[in-house]
Amino acid sequence: MSLYRDRGVVLRTYKLGEADRVLVLVTAGHGKVRAVVKGIRRTKSRIGGRLEPLSHVDLLMYEGRELDIVSQAETIEPWRLLHEDLTCLAQGLAMAEATEQVAQEREPSSALYRMLVGALRTLATQPGPLVVAAFYWKLLSLDGASPIIDCCASCGSSPPAAPLVAFDIAEGGALCRDCRRGHPLSPAALELLSWILGGQLTRALQMPASKTTGEVASLATVSLERHLERNLRALHILERG
Repeated sequence: MSLYRDRGVVLRTYKLGEADRVLVLVTAGHGKVRAVVKGIRRTKSRIGGRLEPLSHVDLLMYEGRELDIVSQAETIEPWRLLHEDLTCLAQGLAMAEATEQVAQEREPSSALYRMLVGALRTLATQPGPLVVAAFYWKLLSLDGASPIIDCCASCGSSPPAAPLVAFDIAEGGALCRDCRRGHPLSPAALELLSWILGGQLTRALQMPASKTTGEVASLATVSLERHLERNLRALHILERG
């Protein structure tokens, strides 16, 4: 078996046998990887605390046929808030779940890895109402489904002659009054969405919680779930809480 080193974020874990655990990771150089950690569930395991979901780690692994094998693991960034604050933990897991759905097995995507690391770092240091939503919108763009927001995605008409009043990711994005379907879209939400997708992400993330941020967040969830053709469990657990 070949030995390799890579950086990654633990997306989730599950048990294997009596003492082992499987990690699902998104890595910088190897895409989505599934790796087993031998004996991690024993009380004397030295690296167990470093390999919880949302851990950002430097890994030394042996490449296996189905599962790689973790030999060493060192924490890169502790991100304590993500593990100590239940709301931040749930938000981080919501981003991790979405990442797992988009990432491809053994297909490197350094952009996806960097984007998740950046979002988790922001959540751990400057949590806000749009961190998850902004990540979802960026994830849609990275996955080839960037919404059209400067003109009607259906007929091509543009404001101010044809105000954009609705949003449907299946139709390509924002829609004018004549083409409207999907979900209502307020002018304030359209502007905030343009900040997220148009290079003013820092400005958007500084916005306090409001009806507008709630609208943008709700549209992000609906749009990503429509794109993935599945519900995101972690986020809905957060909403119920």
